[in-house]
Amino acid sequence: RAGLESVDEVIMGNVVSAGLGQNPARQAAIGAGIPVDVPSFTINKVCGSGLKAVMLACQAIRGGDAQIIAAGGMESMSGAPYLLYQARTGYRLGDGKIVDGLVHDGLWDIYNDFHMGVTGEIIADKYDISREEADQFALKSHQKAIQAQETGKFQKEIIPVIIETKKGPVTVDQDEGPRKDTSLEVLTKLKPVFKKDGVVTAGNASQISDGAAAVVVMKKEKAENLGLVPLATIVSYSTSGVEPELVMEAPIPSVRTLFKKTGKSIGDIDLFEHNEAFATASCAVKKELRVPEEIFNVNGGAVALGHPIGCSGARVLVTLMYAMKDRSAHRGVATLCLGGGNAVSMMLEQ
Repeated sequence: RAGLESVDEVIMGNVVSAGLGQNPARQAAIGAGIPVDVPSFTINKVCGSGLKAVMLACQAIRGGDAQIIAAGGMESMSGAPYLLYQARTGYRLGDGKIVDGLVHDGLWDIYNDFHMGVTGEIIADKYDISREEADQFALKSHQKAIQAQETGKFQKEIIPVIIETKKGPVTVDQDEGPRKDTSLEVLTKLKPVFKKDGVVTAGNASQISDGAAAVVVMKKEKAENLGLVPLATIVSYSTSGVEPELVMEAPIPSVRTLFKKTGKSIGDIDLFEHNEAFATASCAVKKELRVPEEIFNVNGGAVALGHPIGCSGARVLVTLMYAMKDRSAHRGVATLCLGGGNAVSMMLEQ
């Protein structure tokens, strides 16, 4: 699709790598037909992996180590294995324990020993996000995603995948998460998952999903020499760190750092993409950064589209690029929180 014969390196994010085999990025590169003499490596920065891969690509190119890099992320949450920690040394007397690799490696706050969903409740308490507000946000995410699907907004950013099944080949050419049949009535009936009388439910949290996304990064001059028209220009990027239990607010200082680096403010931003790990988190980030409703996740987000953790950083970036192109937007920001109390952010221009 990029119209290139080859690249200098491949960088891919992936989080739940147990059982995938050596260096999943290398497997993806060879599987995609990239020549074997092109090196590749896999990174794990939890939910920020896909965007961090793009940052690393940018740094390598600016440092003169490469000219063209394919970068992104991938995750098969449905294929995550269960783990038997004592199996190597042998089970003896008493019961054994099977550990869910997806939850343990991807969805568990190791520092506080609780599920990431609890952090969705913590952010709701701190920023006074009500259950009604979270459900309303979730409903809008589905509605915007459905509208985007029905009007073909996602077509250009999606490459159809053909899957061989016992009944024959199946083509997957759109996200399966958005629900046209959901409603506020349906969402309000769902019970809180992580706290009695809490806010976070299965309906206003991001979905467990499989997915992959990637971009090609190069200097603008290189693109011009190759006769390519860039989708966007990377202006700057930033990371941040907060207390692990406050992870859902980490995009706030990250975006503020990005604004400080670029001399911009929210008034200079035309489109804003935030990974909807939980509706409560998006509501808090939108409120604290004073992001106008009309520029925030204009085609829906992870509540509707899903959150394949190693992929999401790249997916959010790709969605932002195509939304900017579709709306003739000049400047956009993509940001994600990630387990452990970090966040990653990037500013683009067209």
